[in-house]
Amino acid sequence: MSSQFEFLSTSDKPALIAFSNPEWLETARASLLELGYKVHTAATHADFFNRFSQVRYEVVLIEECFAANNIEENHTLHGMQRMPMSQRRHTTVILIGDSFQTFTPMQAFQHSVHAVISSSEIFLLKQLVEKSVADNDLFHHSFREAHARATSATAG
Repeated sequence: MSSQFEFLSTSDKPALIAFSNPEWLETARASLLELGYKVHTAATHADFFNRFSQVRYEVVLIEECFAANNIEENHTLHGMQRMPMSQRRHTTVILIGDSFQTFTPMQAFQHSVHAVISSSEIFLLKQLVEKSVADNDLFHHSFREAHARATSATAG
């Protein structure tokens, strides 16, 4: 198996993009790079899961129709939905597509992601990713704090 991963340090912020649309891919890559993320791009569903299993990504952006004709055929999205929370808790998952209204909580919940973004607002992707990550961090803050206390209590 050939590995095309670059070395990541503890201070790096890795992000993974799964897009078929080249324009959206470039917009997403540029936005994430501007936010200071090290960006990896998945070319196929298998490539996505191979990468996701090897790197602890902070942000994952998935196109609604990534390597598929419609959302029902998006194996990457369905694979993420079936993944146990312990495997994806550290990641902010954002779904982007034509059929979404940006930051609609029920659509995000329906697709088991943290946020949905309308493709018509992709020009605001940098700000929308920042907000999604901040909202996810705020949501998980108490859990992470309690987990850290429990871990340090059992280690000592």
